[in-house]
Amino acid sequence: MTRRRLILAAVIALLVAAYFLSGADQVLTLSNLQAEQDRFQAWLAADPLTVAGGFFLAYVAITAVSLPGATLLTLLGGALFGFGWGLLLISFASALGATLAALIARTLARAPLERRFAKQLARINAGIDREGAFYLFTLRLIPLFPFFVINLVMGLTRMRLWTFYWVSQVGMLPGTAVYVNAGRELGDLESLSGVLSPGLIGSFVLIGLFPWLARALVALGKRRQLARRFDRPRHFDQDIVVIGGGSAGLVASYIASAVKARVALVERDRLGGDCLNTGCVPSKALIRAARVASEIREAPRYGVSAGEPEVDFAAVMGHVQRAIREVEPHDSRERYESLGVDVIAGDAVLEDPWRVRIHEAAGERVLTTRHVIIASGARPRVPPLPGLDDIEVLTSDNLWQLETLPDRLVVLGGGPVGCELGQSFARLGSRVALVEMGGQLLPREDLDVASEVEGRLCEEGLAVHLGTRALRVVAEEGGGHALEVERHDAQGEALIEQLPFSHLLVAVGRQASVEGLGLEGLGVETRPDGTLAVDESLQSVLPNVWACGDVAGPYQLTHASAHQAWHATVNALFGELKRFRVSYRALPAVTFTDPEVARVGLNEREALEAGTKVEVTRYALSELDRAIAEGSTRGFVKVLTVPGRDRILGATIVGQGAGEMLAEFTLAMTRGIGLNKLLGTIHPYPTHSEAVKATAGVWKNAHKPERLLGWLARYFAWRRGGDETDETSK
Repeated sequence: MTRRRLILAAVIALLVAAYFLSGADQVLTLSNLQAEQDRFQAWLAADPLTVAGGFFLAYVAITAVSLPGATLLTLLGGALFGFGWGLLLISFASALGATLAALIARTLARAPLERRFAKQLARINAGIDREGAFYLFTLRLIPLFPFFVINLVMGLTRMRLWTFYWVSQVGMLPGTAVYVNAGRELGDLESLSGVLSPGLIGSFVLIGLFPWLARALVALGKRRQLARRFDRPRHFDQDIVVIGGGSAGLVASYIASAVKARVALVERDRLGGDCLNTGCVPSKALIRAARVASEIREAPRYGVSAGEPEVDFAAVMGHVQRAIREVEPHDSRERYESLGVDVIAGDAVLEDPWRVRIHEAAGERVLTTRHVIIASGARPRVPPLPGLDDIEVLTSDNLWQLETLPDRLVVLGGGPVGCELGQSFARLGSRVALVEMGGQLLPREDLDVASEVEGRLCEEGLAVHLGTRALRVVAEEGGGHALEVERHDAQGEALIEQLPFSHLLVAVGRQASVEGLGLEGLGVETRPDGTLAVDESLQSVLPNVWACGDVAGPYQLTHASAHQAWHATVNALFGELKRFRVSYRALPAVTFTDPEVARVGLNEREALEAGTKVEVTRYALSELDRAIAEGSTRGFVKVLTVPGRDRILGATIVGQGAGEMLAEFTLAMTRGIGLNKLLGTIHPYPTHSEAVKATAGVWKNAHKPERLLGWLARYFAWRRGGDETDETSK
């Protein structure tokens, strides 16, 4: 295959060289075409088939190799063959040449690019699969980009060549007609800009409006196709039925009710979902209690002695449950019913896109609805390890029912949940071993970020096992259990170890809850990771079925769920007028370890994977006065910017209060505020937030105008009455 690509590249290079060496690029100018127009007409009259065939082949070849001259050939075709025959010849030649150009790009470059940018191209190809034909159609109708660029870029995707051909054939037709028609007046044109007369500009404006009409017609067609498959109700009970009462479902219900839509919220378990009952709220309450224990141990650093803390684990869990109860009214049935939401306790199953069958304790009923929003959340993923079924496995769901502190806790998974809970239990007195299959903790973060967290965990007594794969759970003599793991030594030899435990906590990620909703029978697809396949507006393959939150991915965060819920609800209710695409560019995320890890936008790992050039500015918290005063100098601020500019592409903070400091960077990215303006913002002293300004100062110092400063030094030396040899002017 590599040899074939080399041969094809060599042939194309020879054709391009021949084109320019032969002077063809000099022949294909407007003045030459006008001068030779009579000769072309004589050739056509003498041998029409040869001239038409030669013109067709030349047009295909120039387009296929992406050479300049296609526009002028289009004008010449209109002048030679007239509007009808010219349009016929050129429309087929341009579509065929464009398809060959896409095929050439696909043959030469797609395989190496897919290896280098697999993740990015996977997302693009997913979009192409959903509505690639319509997207290409709009690009062909409105020539915002040169057609040869569209040919090459689309060739790198997984779009079928037949689809590319026929969409190009139809989509380029209006623009081709404009230029062929202008070619009939070739002799009167003074420049190519003359093609765009006021009348023709108006034509392009009308063409530009066509995609909006086409999108509306496509949406109408989808709705009619659905109506043929299913019996669409004439009247609806609800505007929206939301399935799932977690963060995403609650926000969706709130927004729909706020704009006076009629909305029903169906939840099978407890309102508030994972965040309230098993996730954010209980984990942060546990982390707080563990931090108090850690602060007591570290008190002698500040001249205060309190001894080893006595941990009453039952009281700790009482604090956790109390936090849940106090937050619970915010997500209660009473609150949402007071907002006008019909809250229903039961299981929901989609019978068709407009009917939701609800299984309640008192029986069943069917609701008809214009739109359905799936917000069914996710659950902890438990790997199929041998022996796991023989023990009671702890997850982030059932952990909160513990009554006694685990003596020996093995945590499987070194992501945010594993690190947060592992550190907390170690601080409360458990002996904790943390097992991570990858080469670092927090796999999505930069290595220097993960190293800071790993160092702190090791200092606190956690046994961190990186590059370690769990094999099975085995029974020990005396009734205990151990996790058998495999790792490799420096020489690459496999080593088998057993990590004994009293409790095993599995924290290897979460999987979307999509079973039992009736989606498979309706053709709603899932992605390879198990989340529902939705587009950038969160619409599924069914025009009136949407998804948001953990079930839709890609970020399983409460605030990401709320962000998506706004988009899903607004697009469902008003999408026929305006659609909003979800942007994650400035989505913040915090890992609540000590030190905290907070990030928004790109980090160095992602920039490298995407091939994005960045400039990195780093500020150590050991330089921050407030951190020094409090003895919390571990960590740093790292900002990624466009090289040579102050536009922020991402920021990562490691240290105490990192999550609170991150908000300023998130606001800056959301509102387009650069480092120069952050530097010019007054921050109170001494605070942790000064680290943001200090980081901007580091960036500014690296970009100071050295030449101007040299001139200023000479100016001040002159004002002091000095001479050019004054030391300060050097």
